[in-house]
Amino acid sequence: MKLISRKKCILGPKNTIFHYIRKPLDCSVCTNKTTIDTVTKITQTEFEEKYAYTGRPLVVRDAARYWKAMEAFDYEFFKHLNDISQMHLCQFINYNEEFKNLNELFAMDVARIREKMLLEPWYVGWSVCDPIAVAILRDYYEKPSFLPKTSENYIVDWIFMGTPGHGAKLHIDDVHLPSWQAQIKGKKRWIIKTPTECLYTCEDTFSVDMKPGDIIVLDSNRWYHSTEVISKQISITVGAEYD
Repeated sequence: MKLISRKKCILGPKNTIFHYIRKPLDCSVCTNKTTIDTVTKITQTEFEEKYAYTGRPLVVRDAARYWKAMEAFDYEFFKHLNDISQMHLCQFINYNEEFKNLNELFAMDVARIREKMLLEPWYVGWSVCDPIAVAILRDYYEKPSFLPKTSENYIVDWIFMGTPGHGAKLHIDDVHLPSWQAQIKGKKRWIIKTPTECLYTCEDTFSVDMKPGDIIVLDSNRWYHSTEVISKQISITVGAEYD
């Protein structure tokens, strides 16, 4: 059976119709707040009551610090994975419009991964919908322990990778479920813009810096957001939607 995620959609990821049919945010989740909620530990019960499906952003520090991915994931790891699987069949997002697919990304001169990172920056993201690749990846990380027991990661995982000083421009995602993203390598700054319906009751902009091991939970179909790699090394982030 072929995965639905391999089929081409009628509406591509750059279409804006989803921006107008998204579920409005309950502004009480950001009223009187000046920062994104940040914790070092949180129980499944507390997370489900306050964050899981409310639309309130959350950062959990060091929640992924013991995953095998923290040591194993790098550019060469994903290059090898692309060679043995079919990741190139999945959705690919190139934020600086240089690479057209994963094969082009992993064919770049190795110097751009080392001494030329600052001279020739790049930032990409891609979904991992190939069952072989998904099985391999999930041996290196797991569903965050604070997610509700009844929740499940969506079948498609996401990888974001890029060099210092680059990142994703302000956007809103065409998804319908909340999601989590774990910072595996490097440091990345998230800038989160309050949805239009909450501009008169909440702060206009929130920001938070993510270091390796941190996990951010965000309804990225409600909050406009951008990212920037702020470390001197390549940033690698993994994540998935959950129900």
